[in-house]
Amino acid sequence: MGLISAILTLPLAPVKGVLWLGEVIQDQVEQKMHDPATIRKELEEIDEAAAAGHLSEEEKEKAQQAVLDRMIRPGGGTTPAARGE
Repeated sequence: MGLISAILTLPLAPVKGVLWLGEVIQDQVEQKMHDPATIRKELEEIDEAAAAGHLSEEEKEKAQQAVLDRMIRPGGGTTPAARGE
């Protein structure tokens, strides 16, 4: 990169930094959402809530399916159609 182009693109550096930071955050969130330990914990929490009577059988099945959809398909269960809305 030449000196002129470096000077001309310098005002864009904060924008590039914010975009890079957004990509890093998105990658970490996706890794966390698809982590088997996180998914297992969410399924256990759903089972505990159902056992305590906080969820009906239908709500339990929907919640489990949403977690499993997220595990199977990247981005699964995030659209209103995928959530059944």
